[in-house]
Amino acid sequence: RGIPREPGARWTEQGCQSCTCQRGRVLCEAVSCSVPCSHPLPAPAGGCCPMCTGCLHEGVARAEGDVFSPSNGNCTVCVCLAGNISCLSPECPPGSCPGPSPADCCSCAPGKCNFRGRTYAHGARFSLDGDDCTTCVCQGGEVECSFTPCPMLDCPQHQRHLGPGQCCSTCRDPPAPTGCFLDDNGTEFPVGQIWSPGDPCELCICQADGSVSCQRTDCVETCPYPIRIPGQCCPDCSAGCTYMGRIFSNNETFPSALDPCLSCICLVR
Repeated sequence: RGIPREPGARWTEQGCQSCTCQRGRVLCEAVSCSVPCSHPLPAPAGGCCPMCTGCLHEGVARAEGDVFSPSNGNCTVCVCLAGNISCLSPECPPGSCPGPSPADCCSCAPGKCNFRGRTYAHGARFSLDGDDCTTCVCQGGEVECSFTPCPMLDCPQHQRHLGPGQCCSTCRDPPAPTGCFLDDNGTEFPVGQIWSPGDPCELCICQADGSVSCQRTDCVETCPYPIRIPGQCCPDCSAGCTYMGRIFSNNETFPSALDPCLSCICLVR
């Protein structure tokens, strides 16, 4: 193939052929591999012989020391050691199991329960005689009883009620409202009470159902320079005038703040 080889030289051709040069002739034969393990990994790229530094089991490559369960399960555990697969299966006890077992492990039937003269199958749920508030269940030959769970209640403790023959408490209907309770300052107003919540232009009334109804006052009287009295909703146009931050009474004359040569007068109309 155009490459000179020395007498006695050995090399490997493609297709895992081992060749040697003898007396001017090339002799080739298939590479012979000695595989000392039961589940070797395939030869790596460019190699000819399988490797025993891992395992190939059911088409899946396993690393050295890898512990796994085969696909057919049944609780068998396998380990990869030097290219060999070793598996161990559990020893299942004879007869019935003390409890329910997974389907992929030992095949056995959980035992029945004998309780107060009656026999119950595994998984059966029942109530005690005369006590509907207790629920029992048969688990692998043993009976476990517990109180029937009650739903969470969103009412305060003083509104909860446990009736005769009931397992769980219920919420009583809240009493009819006797007034309006305000969360912002903790003040309670009787039904029909009218008050201002802080804005002099707004009035509120306590309704019979405990709700609060508020309404704003519309100011009708307007003038260009009204006097605003603290605590009073609408501006006062009859008491005088407000001009440049100062208050002047009716018919009072004062100089203009913009032009000292102008004289102004407050006229209530």
